[in-house]
Amino acid sequence: MHYAATLSLAALLATCLPSSSQPTANSKTVTVHNKLGVDRRAETISVPASQLSTLLKQYGAADLLVKDAGGKTLVSQPVDNNGDGRIDELLFQTDIKANGTQVFTITGSLNGAVQQPQRQYTTYSRFVPERTDDYAWENDRVAFRTYGPEAERLVVAKEPSGTLTSGMDCWLKRVPRSIIDMWYAENGKQAGYYHIDHGEGYDPYHVGDSRGFAGIGIWEKDSLYVSRNFTSYKTLAKGPIRTLFVLTYAPWQAGGRTVQEKKIISLDLGSNLTRFEEQLSADKPLPNLTIGTTLHAESKGVQGQVKGESKQGWFRYWEPMDDAYLGTGIVVAPHQVQGWQDRRTKAKEQSHLLVRTTPTKGQVVYYAGFGWTKSGQFKTAADWDQYLAAYAQRIASPLGVTFQ
Repeated sequence: MHYAATLSLAALLATCLPSSSQPTANSKTVTVHNKLGVDRRAETISVPASQLSTLLKQYGAADLLVKDAGGKTLVSQPVDNNGDGRIDELLFQTDIKANGTQVFTITGSLNGAVQQPQRQYTTYSRFVPERTDDYAWENDRVAFRTYGPEAERLVVAKEPSGTLTSGMDCWLKRVPRSIIDMWYAENGKQAGYYHIDHGEGYDPYHVGDSRGFAGIGIWEKDSLYVSRNFTSYKTLAKGPIRTLFVLTYAPWQAGGRTVQEKKIISLDLGSNLTRFEEQLSADKPLPNLTIGTTLHAESKGVQGQVKGESKQGWFRYWEPMDDAYLGTGIVVAPHQVQGWQDRRTKAKEQSHLLVRTTPTKGQVVYYAGFGWTKSGQFKTAADWDQYLAAYAQRIASPLGVTFQ
């Protein structure tokens, strides 16, 4: 899970006061506190580069080491969030007990890169020109993809192999290792390979003209206005903790408004949900930003169940998927939620769970993803509900992080 850590005024002042426990200029102490009465797993801790200026200048980002209280070196990842060539934050992960506090030390070493522990699994994303022009991303639990301009051009030109949608696709993986490159490579040899489960999972999820599991639009007068395929991308990070990239869309129309859209998308190791930072602007005020999840209602025999908890900020759809079940879900801050609806229609691929939100300065951050029973991560809809409820609770109460 990832979000910006919030520092109290007292914590900020504490970093400026002399103390007998004050670290040396060659180290930085990071104290993490869990304010919730529940255990938290795979929490991502972000240390801003501004807190590491001395260490970065002396050693560089690749040679920084994060150690726990017992002196064990942890996997860490420096990230440049905007592609300007400068490191913006250093990431590491921890499991932390209910109401627990942990202390970490960041130091530098002339051969720190060599001392970095190797993690068995990773996050990953890339543009996929060999499959038209998908953009795909994954971690140890889930995988996703969406579609680029060439896929749109093929549809407009009425040529084969095109896809016209800004919807988001689920790739149902059941192994923690990376599968994106292998699935695409095998699909190049045998068309439709990744639509068949060969033991690692498969792609049975149909997006079509829908929003997929987490596409957006503008809802007005019983209509959902949406963008088309992304027009450009920028990969910013892929590594042991986080993958990060940006998708940009051509201007699109929404009820007489011209909308500009950019998505900043990231996925952390250990999470079933992708973080979407949706940035919209328009020449006229927008009534909402609506997040949609397809209900596959026109598919023969599909009878899924929708559930929403507006006050907690989570929403989900639970549906049969071949011989198993799939839960898709959305988590968003409750104060941004206008309302939601289970909208079913006879129009092809237009039945959706719709969550209407109010952007703050043109921005909405939400988390969306899936849980598949064959992955072994979830057995029932109740398990998926519990995961989403806990995720929403953790988003609402981020870890307290202070620096010395």
